[in-house]
Amino acid sequence: MARYPEIPKFIQTVEDAQELYRYIEQWGAALINELDTRDLEVNAAPSTNIYSVVTITDIGSPKKGDIAYAASAGKFKGYVSTTATQAWENLN
Repeated sequence: MARYPEIPKFIQTVEDAQELYRYIEQWGAALINELDTRDLEVNAAPSTNIYSVVTITDIGSPKKGDIAYAASAGKFKGYVSTTATQAWENLN
């Protein structure tokens, strides 16, 4: 889990204000770095798997959002996983 930077609480003089400004700059840079790192992790992960199979039963453990082309049925199917339903649904 990401740990975002915190800003210290103090300001009494002009020097304190300048130091606070430097802290805010460093905080902003650290936050941008943390968000960029997280974006790279998210973008590197596949959003879904696309299978080409004869039947959907050939797929052992599908995950929510997986897509398969079932050649035997000639259809694209999407795997739906909710608390009430876990099934392949026709997309076409």
